Amino acid sequence: MLFILKNLISKLKFLVLVSICLAGAFIGLLVWTRTNNGSIQKPSSCLIQEEIRIVRGNSLEPLITSGSKVKALFGYYNCYEIKRDDLVLYRYEGNKDPLLKIVKGLPGDTFYLILNHNNIYNLLINGKIVVNSEGKPYVFFGSRYKMLKLYEDDYHGIIPSNTYLLLGNQISGSIDAGAFGLVSKEDIIGKVEK
Repeated sequence: MLFILKNLISKLKFLVLVSICLAGAFIGLLVWTRTNNGSIQKPSSCLIQEEIRIVRGNSLEPLITSGSKVKALFGYYNCYEIKRDDLVLYRYEGNKDPLLKIVKGLPGDTFYLILNHNNIYNLLINGKIVVNSEGKPYVFFGSRYKMLKLYEDDYHGIIPSNTYLLLGNQISGSIDAGAFGLVSKEDIIGKVEK
């Protein structure tokens, strides 16, 4: 009887210890994930360099006008995931300064070019026509159409992992996916906030 009692006490101590550890871990998780907007906060080891930059060019007008000041968050995507409609800085080969673009397509999205009634192509992502900030559909023709069509054919209409589709805000194009195709995550070097 004494042996059974000692065994029960030992198991009870173990259960209490496990419960305390689990409660501590849960409280620690709550502290780690709590932020004002409800998203998961990354560890403090995540380094993001903030800079105020002046926008040059009109590819995002009227969303962001040339001469506007924006906050560039370099290294942001080393810590956070890229989301649809994020304003991002893209390292474009041959340009001294990164390009400011809008994320329209994410890994795993389907994308297709379809001919509209004006004999110009529109872009569909996940079955929906892609539009700019004013609700106008993007149009693709000539070399812009050919560039994206190559990627559509090569990837069978599915954006590969760690790859994104970036556009400006001008429906007839700028230096964006119609000029350079899909881009690698490693070339998206920061997030921009207005």
